[in-house]
Amino acid sequence: MDAVRLIRESRGALARGHHAVDIMKEAWHAQALAQAIGSHLAVSGPPELRGEALVLSEVSGRGCGALAAADPGPEGIRAAQLTEISDARAALVGLGGLLGEVGIALVGVASSAGAEACYWSCVEAIDTADESRDRVLEMLRRLSAREEGISASDPTAGPS
Repeated sequence: MDAVRLIRESRGALARGHHAVDIMKEAWHAQALAQAIGSHLAVSGPPELRGEALVLSEVSGRGCGALAAADPGPEGIRAAQLTEISDARAALVGLGGLLGEVGIALVGVASSAGAEACYWSCVEAIDTADESRDRVLEMLRRLSAREEGISASDPTAGPS
């Protein structure tokens, strides 16, 4: 399944989460998806993204560890359905939005957490979602720089 579709599904599932356990599960799915997208781009993405994509995969893996979702739900691990990234820019824009939403949702869970372990798990997951989003934003900057370089060297490309 294409990354953009999986991101859209994840954003919808996160928005439907009303209980802390649901939000934490969806945050885990989002980090697993970021890890899968990072791995995919590190192997077969544009060369200028590969280093940042590898870091994204590593950071997102730590995010999954912070949340330790025991039960990914009846659909299984959503990220395992990733088969392609047909539009790297659209996937990264969507992933950046998803990770931002995850951070906001986890702040809500952390602020109402009754157990100290839940609170610290959320804090760590917020940090990794933020760091993952930083990697995504850096990849988007690199894509923009690449596209600007291409259009500057190709007079037929038109204004960008």
